[in-house]
Amino acid sequence: MHYPKIESSHFVENRKRLAALLEPGSAAIINSNDIMPTNADGTMKFVQNSDLFYLSGILQEESVLLLYPQAIDEKSREILFIRDYNPELEVWEGKKLSPADATEISGVKTVQDLSKFESILADILCSVNNLYINSNEHDRADNIVETRELRFINYCRKRYPLHNYLRLAPLIYSLRVIKQKWEADLAQQACDLTESGFRRVLNFVKPGVYEYEIEAELSHEFIRRGSSFADYEPIIASGENSCFLHYIKNDCMCKEGDILLIDAAAGYSNYNADMTRTIPVSGKFSKRQREVYDAVLRTLRGTISEMKPGKTVKELQLVTRELIAKELVDLKLLKPADVKDISNKSPEFKKYYPHDVSHFLGLAVHDIGDFNVPMKAGMLLTCEPGIYIREEKLGVRLENNILITENGNTDLMSSIPLEAAEIEDIMNNR
Repeated sequence: MHYPKIESSHFVENRKRLAALLEPGSAAIINSNDIMPTNADGTMKFVQNSDLFYLSGILQEESVLLLYPQAIDEKSREILFIRDYNPELEVWEGKKLSPADATEISGVKTVQDLSKFESILADILCSVNNLYINSNEHDRADNIVETRELRFINYCRKRYPLHNYLRLAPLIYSLRVIKQKWEADLAQQACDLTESGFRRVLNFVKPGVYEYEIEAELSHEFIRRGSSFADYEPIIASGENSCFLHYIKNDCMCKEGDILLIDAAAGYSNYNADMTRTIPVSGKFSKRQREVYDAVLRTLRGTISEMKPGKTVKELQLVTRELIAKELVDLKLLKPADVKDISNKSPEFKKYYPHDVSHFLGLAVHDIGDFNVPMKAGMLLTCEPGIYIREEKLGVRLENNILITENGNTDLMSSIPLEAAEIEDIMNNR
């Protein structure tokens, strides 16, 4: 996709802030992700390691960043390794980064061929006691596949067994979780693109269209604006499908009277939005649909009002449960006794509200962050309450992206239609 240039000074500053956190006498290594295979000679679309992008802006595979802040030779303090030039490969894959290109993007002045990495690393490790090695330490990660980072860890422990190895991920995560202004601006762009896609869909949806056609409308809008879907599969779920949290088949026809849950958003310059809206296929909510919709909307707004510095996400989850509990009783789905202990979801409560309300957002849709740490200015999170009534084939979820500020928060999706009446008005006046 075509994205505007991010100033290399931003990546330079990120590296400086990370270097200040390293122990004296240390180096650090960050590898790119692998290109993952499919079948035969096929591969998946390449997705860069978010940490490497955060520190360098480099989106090319087979790249490695080496940081050695206390090196006597200034040229060794930051070294970026990129794929060796291969004219035969260029015929098939097009131009790859030149050293000058890599320096312009990253601000790293010393750029070397990847083939020189092992020998340069050996020289540097003669001078350092500690080597920070990176890995994916997201609390929901399940590293079944051996990544490039894990292979490198095994290589180092075998080749250099007497060095002291330290975890780099907690240091990078402590930086990434607080968004700089330029990052918040890119997230806002992703949200604005998401709004364009949603408004297009509001003018398209009607009984008889298929879920995949709606996905295509969103894709059209995002791609024509130089964007793409955020890094999760779009959920276009009509009728009973709206009750399946991660439904991604998107192959059913939308019928008169159905509710349609859309959990799909744009990604922009590697930063992700994450939006959910629920709309009536026929253009008007039924009485029951409107009751449930308004219940979720009140919960969304009540939760957002509590998203501010000093409160943890864990505490926020309890706020949402209190709000949802009241709504479920008012909707006559549960009795007060079913929701008397919100700190420990009862099976009855969990039936209608199985997930929690928020996650961190940024270079990944489920970005890094600790739910037990008080929120601080610069953190970017989702707010996404929902109520799912499978016996009524009715699921409603609403989701906005919230930037924590010094005095409260800013809703990056405040301009995206949310009120039931506004959604109906757009759908019926197209």
